[in-house]
Amino acid sequence: MSHIELNDKKIQILNVAEKLFSEKGFEGTSIRDISKEAKINIAMVSYYFGSKERLLEALIFYKTVDLKLQLENLLQENIEPLEKVNKLIEIYINRICLNKGIYRVLHFELYNKKREKSLEAFTELKKGNLKSVESIIKQGQSQGVFRKDVNIQLITPTIIGTFFHFHMNRSFFEELFDLKTEEMFNNYIKNDLTKHIQQTIKALLVYEN
Repeated sequence: MSHIELNDKKIQILNVAEKLFSEKGFEGTSIRDISKEAKINIAMVSYYFGSKERLLEALIFYKTVDLKLQLENLLQENIEPLEKVNKLIEIYINRICLNKGIYRVLHFELYNKKREKSLEAFTELKKGNLKSVESIIKQGQSQGVFRKDVNIQLITPTIIGTFFHFHMNRSFFEELFDLKTEEMFNNYIKNDLTKHIQQTIKALLVYEN
């Protein structure tokens, strides 16, 4: 999967597949639907990806591989541990905001355990991302900045879970915070929600004064 070659046609198919999978579900979307929406011959879609399951695998890789690269690059940055964690949170929130469609598909497929084989690549990617998060936090621990008793495996679910709770209850929070437009809602996520998550993770990591 890591060696998949992407041309413009493949990317067009993947973007259409993400849209349809997120709207109609994996089961409710056919290769014919995707080819029709992408205005590409159905034989071409099959030629590029084979089965619908392989198309889902390719879509997962296409939409998540850059997160892996961003985390690996962050790991190498020469900045303070807490600043690194804050940047980590910004990266996660930004990636989810840009890829809400595929995350909706993944959530549904993982919940139903129907396509565990197709999602193996995603699971491996998550394990790799967790290793990057662990390394970042262990850097802070070795410098005496972060607590030693942190459950590192629960840091990422805390970040992502807070975001998705906010997003799944969108109408409630729009009314609560008077967010009248799409721009206001997105700006709230980018600024206020991100800052809240950063403060939450800081409280978990840093020794109390």
